[in-house]
Order: sequence, then C-alpha cells, then structure tokens
Amino acid sequence: MFKFLRRHPPKETEGRESQKKELFGFRRLIEHGFPSKPSALAFDPKLKLLAIGTKSGALRVFGAPGAEWTGQHKEDVQVAQLFFLPEQGRLISLCSDNSLHLWEINNSRDGKSSSLDEVKQFSIENNKMKTVSACCLTTNHEQLLLGTEGGNILILDVKAFTLMDQIIYQDVVMQNVPDDFKVNPGAVESVAVHSKDPDKFLIGYNRGLVVLWDIKASNSEQTYNSTQQLESLCWSRSGEEFMSAHADGSYIVWSSSDSTEPKEPALTPYGPFPCKSIGKIDWKTAKADPFVIFSGGMPRASYGDKHTVSIMQGSNHVVLDFTSKVIDFVTMTRANESDTEEDRAEYDEPHSLIVLAEEELVAIDLDSDKWPSYQLPYVSSLHSSAITCSQHVSNVPEQLWTKITDVGQSQMAAYSKRPWPITGGKCDTSESSSRDLLLTGHEDGSVRFWNASGSCLQFMYRLNTSSVFNVEVHTPDSNGEMEEEWPPFRKVGTFDPYSDDPRLGIQKIALCPLSETLVVAGTAGQVITLQMEREEREQEIKPVMVNIVSDRDNFVWKGHEAVTPKEGDVKYPAGYQPTCMMQLYPPAACTALAFHSEWQLVGAGTAHGFGLLDYVQKKEVTNRCTLNPQDLTGTSDTTMSRRKSFKKSLRESFRRLRRRRSERRAKAKDDATKGDKNIEEKASPEAGPSASAAAEPPASPTPSEPKPVERSVEFRSNEDSMASMVRCLYFADTFIVNGHTHNPSLWVGTNGGHVFVYNVTVPSGEKRNEDSVSCILAKEIKLRHHAPVISIGVIDGKSRVLPDSLEVQHERAKAPDTSSHHSVIICSEEQLKIFTLPHLKAKWKFKLTAVDGSRIRKVAFVNFRSRSDENYLENDIACLSNLGELSVYSVSTLRQQMQASAIKREDINGITSFIFTKYGQGFFLLTSSEYQRISLSARVQGEPMCTLELAEGMRPEPPPEPETQPEPEAGAEGGEPAKEEEGEATQAEQYDNTDITEALNETTDSMANTTVEAEITQDSVAIIDHTGDTSVTSNVSETAPAETTPTEAPATTTTEAAPVTATEPTPGGDAPEQNTSDDTKASQQKVEIEVVAKVEELKIKDKVVVDDDPALEKQKNVALQNGHDEEITAAS
Repeated sequence: MFKFLRRHPPKETEGRESQKKELFGFRRLIEHGFPSKPSALAFDPKLKLLAIGTKSGALRVFGAPGAEWTGQHKEDVQVAQLFFLPEQGRLISLCSDNSLHLWEINNSRDGKSSSLDEVKQFSIENNKMKTVSACCLTTNHEQLLLGTEGGNILILDVKAFTLMDQIIYQDVVMQNVPDDFKVNPGAVESVAVHSKDPDKFLIGYNRGLVVLWDIKASNSEQTYNSTQQLESLCWSRSGEEFMSAHADGSYIVWSSSDSTEPKEPALTPYGPFPCKSIGKIDWKTAKADPFVIFSGGMPRASYGDKHTVSIMQGSNHVVLDFTSKVIDFVTMTRANESDTEEDRAEYDEPHSLIVLAEEELVAIDLDSDKWPSYQLPYVSSLHSSAITCSQHVSNVPEQLWTKITDVGQSQMAAYSKRPWPITGGKCDTSESSSRDLLLTGHEDGSVRFWNASGSCLQFMYRLNTSSVFNVEVHTPDSNGEMEEEWPPFRKVGTFDPYSDDPRLGIQKIALCPLSETLVVAGTAGQVITLQMEREEREQEIKPVMVNIVSDRDNFVWKGHEAVTPKEGDVKYPAGYQPTCMMQLYPPAACTALAFHSEWQLVGAGTAHGFGLLDYVQKKEVTNRCTLNPQDLTGTSDTTMSRRKSFKKSLRESFRRLRRRRSERRAKAKDDATKGDKNIEEKASPEAGPSASAAAEPPASPTPSEPKPVERSVEFRSNEDSMASMVRCLYFADTFIVNGHTHNPSLWVGTNGGHVFVYNVTVPSGEKRNEDSVSCILAKEIKLRHHAPVISIGVIDGKSRVLPDSLEVQHERAKAPDTSSHHSVIICSEEQLKIFTLPHLKAKWKFKLTAVDGSRIRKVAFVNFRSRSDENYLENDIACLSNLGELSVYSVSTLRQQMQASAIKREDINGITSFIFTKYGQGFFLLTSSEYQRISLSARVQGEPMCTLELAEGMRPEPPPEPETQPEPEAGAEGGEPAKEEEGEATQAEQYDNTDITEALNETTDSMANTTVEAEITQDSVAIIDHTGDTSVTSNVSETAPAETTPTEAPATTTTEAAPVTATEPTPGGDAPEQNTSDDTKASQQKVEIEVVAKVEELKIKDKVVVDDDPALEKQKNVALQNGHDEEITAAS
C-alpha cells in the first residue's frame, strides 16, 4: 500500500476543485495590430468611429484609444463596402456574395460594456446583372442606392432592410438621353448623391456616361459624356459642380446645370505621358484653396508600380508614397462633424486624412504645416518588418519605463503634435496596476517595444541592431521629408517588406527590467548585450569570438558568413546601446538564449553547441560542441544529413525492419505467456494469493491499478543531425554536488534528449572584475526516447519556482527555501518529469505523448493568483501542444489542472509564435499582422470595457412585423394527451444544461485523475555523474513494481475506478427520478396507444349511427370512462 502511495501523487480534495475555479479560466481577450487583408473602410463623422472590413469577413470598429468592437460574418465572405448610418451606431456591410448586413453597437444591461451585433441580413440574387458594383447612402440615411453590373439602380429601404419596389432601369434612363449618347453605357461605376438636394444623384456608367437623375420625377435632368472610362464621382459642397475621375489619370470639373461641355478641360496632373487610372477622388472646400485628394494617377512607365495618394491645395502638392496597395481613404471634415439639418457650414474644412493600405493604416494631419502623419494609438503595423520572435516583460520598474518613453518620444519628433482625431465611444480609463512590455524581434534586425499594459498595444520605442554592423540600411519612414523630384513623393507609413540583410534577423530576446539589460541573439550567431542610456555615446564594440567546433578538425561550415561589425568608434543614439558582443562560430542561427544579470553571464546555443560569455570581463567562459563525433556536416538545418551514403541508408532501413520484427515476436511471446498463466490461475485457485502474485510478470498492470492506454512512442535515433541542436538554457542557484551547499549552475537541454549540468563559480564582490568565472561539467542526463528538452525549471522545498535574477534583492519575490531539498522539472516534447536534487532520482512524471498523442511545443512556469483571495499565489506549468491545446499542470505533482483548445492545429505560425506571460496570459500571431491575447487566469478580466452613447431618438424603431396567429396544439382536441406532453416537457426542463455540463466535466476530471498517474518503473533516464574521479552511469528511476495483496485490491479498485463510472446526481437531487420517470413514460405511452385505439374504434361505429341518438351517446361516454379508468390503474 505504501509503495502504491509512493508511485502515485495524492488525490486532490473537493476543496481543490473549487480552488481551481478561482485560479484557472481560459478566455480570449482582444486582438492587437492591423487587420489582415483589409478590403473596406468607413467613417462616422458624428460619432467619430472608424470601421475596417477584411477579406475574411471580419469587422473591426475603432473609436477613442481603448474603445474597440469586433464582429465576424457567419458566412465565408469578403467585405466589399461599408457604410455608417451617422449618429445611430449602426453599420451596413456589403459582401462578396451580394448580401447586405446590418450591424449595431449595443451596450450591455449594466452599461459597462458593449458589443457589435449583426441584427439584419438581406441577400440579393447573385447573378451578373444584379451584382452590386457601386453604392451610395442618401443624405437622409433612409435609402441605400445600389448600382449593378447590369446598369440598373436598386434601392434598399434601410429601416425595413428590404429592397423597395422602385427600380431605376438602365433602359428608362437611356430613353431621356440624347440620341448621340444612346450606346450601351456599361455597368454602374459610381453613384453620388447631390450634396444639397437628397432627391437627386449622379449615376456614372463604366464607359464615361454620367446622368443626373431626379428620383421624385423619375427622369434625368442632365446628361454628361466623356470620352474616357469613368472611375469615380464626387460633388462640391455647393452642389453646383462635380468632379469625375477617369482611367487615363485625368479628372474633369463639370457644372451641374450645363452638360454641353465641361466647366474646365480635362486635367492630367502627372501627364502628358500615359498615366494609370485614378481610383477615387475627393473634393473638399476650405477658406483657403480647395483640397483635391485622389489615389493613383501615376505615370505608367516610370512610376506605375507605386501606390500613392495625392493631396493638392493651391501651390501645395504632396504625393504620399506607400509600400503596399491603397484600399480606400476617407477625408475628415469639420463640416460633417458639426453640421445639423438647420445649420450647414459654408466650407468643408478638412482636417485629417485616413488612408487604408493593404498592410497598414496611415493618418495625415491636414491642419499642420507640411501635412505630417499622426502617431497611431492602435491598429499599428506590428509586421512593419516580419516578426521573428517576441518576449513579454511584466511589472517594469517606473524608472526604466520613463526612460523608454522619453527615448521613444524623441524618435517620434517628426509626427504631428495634434491629438488623435478619432475619439468615439467611452472606455474604462482606469490605469493598469502593472506596466507591461511586449518586445518583438524583426527580420530587419530591429526590436520594437510595445506598451501592453492595457487593451491597446501602443508603440513606445524602436531599437536598430543594424547600426552595429557594416550593412547598408535604407530608412523607409521619412515623415516630413520631401524628395527632390516630380511628382513630389513622400514616403509614409512604417511597413517595409524588404530586409537589408537576412543575417540581421532577431531570433531570441531576453530583457532584465531590474538591471535594464537587454540581450538579443541573431540569425548569424551574433549575441549582443545592451544597456539603457539616456544620452548618446560614441564607443567601439569588439566581438568576442567563441568557436564551438574548435575540437573538430574536419568540420566544414557551408552556411552564410558572420555579419561584420563596424570598426572604430561608432555614435549610438540615446536608448539601448551595445556594450558587448559574442560571435559564435559556426555563425548559425541562435536557438536558445539565457542570461543572469546578477552573475552577469550570457549563454547562447545553436545547432552545433553552446557558448558561455562573461559580459563584464568580455571574455569566453566555456563552450561545448554537441555534434555527434561522426557528424561533420556544416549545415545541421535539415533532417536529412548529407554525410549519409546510400549504402548506410539501406543498412539502417534493414536494421529498423529487423528490430521491429524482433519486437513483434517478443510481444507475441509475452502475450502467449500471459494467456497460459491466466489459464493456470483459473484452473488452480488453491494456489493462494502469494503464488499468483509471484507468477505475475513485473510490468503487467494489476487489477488494483487501472493504467492508462499508452501509445507507442517512436524511438528517436541518436544519429539524427538535428539532435545536436541546443533547445534551452537555464541558470539556477541550487544543489548540484551535494545536499548541503547550493551554488550557481547552468543547465543545457538539447534536441536529442540530452541535459548537461554545469557547476558555475562566480567571483564575489570586488574580485568580480579580476578573477575569472569557472564552469565545470557536473552531471549529464540522457532521456530514454531522446525527446527534445524544451524547458527546465528548479523548484524549492515549498513548491515555488526559483525567482528570476535580482528579484529577491528588489523585494519582488521571496528568497527560495534552501533548508529542504530542491527538485528539477525537465520538460521534453513528450513528457514532464520531476527529479530530486542533487541525486536526480525520478519523482513524478506525466507522459503527454503516450496519453493523447500530442507533443509539447511551448512551456512556461506561471504564477496564478486567486480571483477572490489576493494573498493566495501558486506556481504551475503552462504548456501548449502541437494540437493547439493549452494545459496547466501542478509543479508539485504534475496533475493536470485545466485544458482548453486555443489555436487550430493547422495554424503552425500561431503555435510557433506563442509566448506565455508571467501571470497567466498569452500572445500568439493570429495572422502575420495581428496578435491574439488570451488568458489562463480566472483573475484577468475579459474584453475592454467600452460603451457607446447615442443621442435620444437617434436609432429609429423598426417597423412592426405582422402578427402571426398561433397554431392549435396537436393534442388539444383530446385534451388529456396534450397535458401529458406538457408534463413530460416540464420534467425534461428540470435538467438544466449547466448541470449536465458540470456532471460531464466532473466525469472527465475523474478520468484525467486515472490517466495522469504513470508508473516510474522503466529505465527512462541515464545519469552520468562528473563530480567523482570516474564517470559512473546509474539507472535512477528504476523502482520495484507494486505488490498488492488480494485484500487491498478491491479497495484500490473502488477508489480509482469509482469516479469514472459513478453517476453524479444533479444539484436538485433529480438523478434517481430520471430513471423512474423514463419507465413511467414508457408505460404511459403503451396505455395511451390502447385508449386511442378504442376511441378510434368508437368513432368509426358512430359514423354509422345517427348523432342525436341519446342512448348510443350514453353508451359511448361509458366506454370512454372505462378506458380512462384502465389507464389510471395501469399508470399506478
């Protein structure tokens, strides 16, 4: 019995189950970044809201920083166009399947939050003639004009959200057109409502014909014809003129009252050579000169590949040059924001321009000189250069936070000083108690710092490591600087799809906020240590060369060369400045990084081994090559090694087949032996319990021990060239040599399941700058299945993970318990395992791959604080599997505490980019430009608390729907059967859905309890102790199998299997009644059939006899009463 308790962690109590609900809870929080693949843009000038629709059917609405709403179309459609109903908090989306959807921002009942909900939908027949090609909302916002590919105009009644009977047919429009223009005009390309008269609007056809249509009179007032293909139309504010843009890069000004010829001849701004088409044009008046804003129109030969938006006002002329395609733009004017029906301003007075490009959003300040860009408070282009890695830092000290903020503001000096113009909605502005940073490493060698404290992800500071190296760097962001050429281009935005040198890419980031030290590792083996400085400095950085493969004479590196650092003194701006650099050889990409700011040591690993650097004395401490001695390949980046010959491959294949055949034979032999023994035991029961126990093979599970069904895990070959890759590095002050003295140590885990434990001696005090740091190999651990070791952590005697460096000195964590033994948790891709220190005896393990077939991809040691008790805090292990499932395990017993599906298993980028925070949140790339934030902690609140206030009466009531008469119930005629059905429904309603869900969850948890526990009976690790004179290999996890007596077996079986099979009663105690009611229902249904049959028989007899015969009527009533009595007797 004691051996059983030793091999299985203690059961969790009922109090623990309730405690789990206070600690753990999975929820998706908010999306950060730029919406992927945008396709539509809309702006509400009254409520100051901005909406973006995407090709995946997503909608995102933004207001003031922190006010954000998200929606998703149910169908798999693209959002083609968006229209706000001003002041109503409503939005209409036109989708690629020719459907229209009405969305509303609705506040919750408590008024603390709100959501974007789809309330109505209408689909138009999706054929070529009715496909919507152009839309426009009328000035009274009651109709939506829909131009089609067939040339007709459909009208949508916004209130009823259905099409009106009135259709403006192209044939009717063409009847009033002069004979000279009577040709097929093509599809409707643009619709523009008159700025003064809501009953008039322009219909622009593809081939250049424009018609001014009066909807009340149902006739065309004017007809305008141009020789070029039409692209866009817009009215002036007075309504006396309008502008048409064309496919040849020209635009024409027309007088609305004179259609004979244009008011001004066609103007091609970037002619006379052929130009590309102007996609959209906007004409806004101001007290000074009017603004003309349009997209496209560039000279086709020289600048046809550029994506531009041009702004012209008198002599001021700027061409905004974007690095991605322009989707749409919106001009924000003071007139539209302040206009009322009674009082209309004379001028538009535009003050801001919002441009939606394919990869970023750019806002231009039209009030300030030189029209600078706004600094975005949200919708930032996170992927301005492709994200390669990230790190989250919690609770940053105020001093470092202030420094980063100040340095970042100096980088943003060229941006507009005016406040952000989109201010709709209200959000909870209570400041977060913690200052959190999200660091993203990029392909161009930059590291960006983001404020992740609240619901918005705001840019703070950018660090460029490319300034350390001799590479040519171009700066895409030159806000405010004009290029001396025509057209007058100005680069805007931050998205830069090109990388100067792929070797600059950041692979790993580590920041210690308490020492203000940052370490970044790159693609070419460069590891740079940086320190925060308030002022610019000039210094020279000399790299420390660390040759990992120095002991391999025949090694040949076939990859890229290292990046050459700059020689001599280099001036570095204020911010993070380099102090030391380690260059690993071979210059392969860094796969692991760790540094300890208290000991001032940095360790970095690659596919060939690792190196340890003392960044105070700027010299190498130690290095180790993890390559197989026979593996002399220089790449180590593919699973197929180049050194393997065809003969050797064949030999290995035959060996593998022979091994599998021998394993199958051994298994069949074991099965036959087990069968014979079972027969012998049944035939001779007098042999006694001791004899049966002795005859049982040691590895077979006993009846008292329900062992989980384990999958056969594929054995990994030691000769795989990827096995040498260093996957994790970990510094810990713990017991390595003996159980009395603790000292610094370095743990190194590889892809082949190999763990190296180094004993590190760090000089103390004044001798730190003089004496050298020593590092000696103390122990090695070899995992049996050679699974990659992805994380290592040491816990003290009180089940607390050792604190990070300098946390104890700054009173951020309690000092670790050194009075009792420590344990180390080694997390491989296939299992979690706890070993005691310093003897490395196996204590507990959880076989993830053997139980459910998944593999661990990401691991972190996380602090969970109780939702109700501020003082209760515990450490747990959070894991993400290759199936996209998140799970939490206890550090003391490795019991699973919770599991939730977070990412689709097909989303490889999402899984590989996932990072855990210290307090139970997580970030992963939803798309290349968006981060999804999730939480595993029940303490963390959900979505941002934002609301939208509407003026009274602004949202019109929907028209009343015709009332439908309720249909009579099927059993109403007989009376009694209907009551019985009602009774059955009432009885079914007694079982609430939540009760059933809780019962299922409890059953699942109890099943998890039986599968989590795994025996530590196999030789799963080999320990090599380097502390003695000779290397001794010992099997540490081998324990004797449990021997149970027959008297113990029934009790053990009950405790283990009962939770799985027992039926949990509902809170109302209805479980026993469920079975009884089912039996009663069955008998009642049987009696009902008999009674109904008798009644039908009497009805047939009644048809023959006259209805008003009183004697027969009495006889029928008696028969019915007898049938009722039989039914009651049978039921009782």
